[in-house]
Amino acid sequence: MRKCELCKKTSPFISKIINICGDCIRKNFDMVKDKIFEIHRTIRQKDGLPEEIPSDPKGRKCRICFNGCSIPEGERGFCGVYENRNGKLVPKSGDWKKAYVYWYYDPLPTNCCATWVCPGKKEYGFYNLAVFYCSCNFDCLFCQNWIFRKKMDRTSLNTVEDLLEAVNDKVKCICFFGGDPIPQVIHALIFAKKALERYRVRICWETNGAVSKRLLAQMAKLSLESGGCIKVDLKCWTEEMSFFLSGVSNKGQKENFKYLVNFHRLRPDPPFLIASTLLVPGYVDMVEVEGIARFIASLDPSIPWTLLGFHPDFYLSDLPPTPRSYAFSCLEIAKKAGIKELHIGNMHLLS
Repeated sequence: MRKCELCKKTSPFISKIINICGDCIRKNFDMVKDKIFEIHRTIRQKDGLPEEIPSDPKGRKCRICFNGCSIPEGERGFCGVYENRNGKLVPKSGDWKKAYVYWYYDPLPTNCCATWVCPGKKEYGFYNLAVFYCSCNFDCLFCQNWIFRKKMDRTSLNTVEDLLEAVNDKVKCICFFGGDPIPQVIHALIFAKKALERYRVRICWETNGAVSKRLLAQMAKLSLESGGCIKVDLKCWTEEMSFFLSGVSNKGQKENFKYLVNFHRLRPDPPFLIASTLLVPGYVDMVEVEGIARFIASLDPSIPWTLLGFHPDFYLSDLPPTPRSYAFSCLEIAKKAGIKELHIGNMHLLS
């Protein structure tokens, strides 16, 4: 049990990293925002990442994602992937066809958060080529794959051609995830297009979705035409909670989710668009879940939504796993909002 520094209530769902409850983060954001941003700056400094989104008025503007970095000469953007070299935006890898990425074969059906609505659930004996990008444009305190932050080095530097050698007749789908594929999405798009020229595979994305509309349209087209999907991780509902949990605003994420609904209506079966949310106890609470539920239902209640059990990790390792009662209460909220396709993932993690 911990006590919230502001309202003084005690709960097992208050993390020591901030000692403030979810309600107070939302209701008293102006009082806690400096502490929140300092938490993220300190963590990022330890990992050798830019401490905050650069906003130099004379810097080079990056148009990859919604963070809108304006990068000073000789510095990097928030994701750590792009640099301003002599006034030109270039990837740290030195080549748009090189990325900090690795991959592996995941036997189908796999534990993907879309498996329950995907054709892959019946494709025994085949594989998903899981392509893991070692970068992210968010800074999630609860990251379940935080190890990517230690792998943005020469050992993970691979070309488009390196990835193409991994595709074969046993690969039924290619899923880009991470980290997040967004910072290195140009590399992923080049690879995906070349893979589709040689093989019949589904192209899928597991992402926060906060990418420029121009690039998102290319991602969506590849998934729609190949039979794949886009899985958007809606981390929370309120912007205040997004700043605490992920270090950035979630406004662009919501905007892009709305945009993707247009593609979902073109091919509802198998679903083009799937939402997922990690149920972080105390922070992704009933308020956040209800906000997301109403949002999805207002756009298209047929969009599948997976509520995922949380495993204590990274900087929220002191929180407990998602309680079973917590998960099923969230499920009921989603049902009442009118969402038709619901699923609880990572059931084995529920306490």
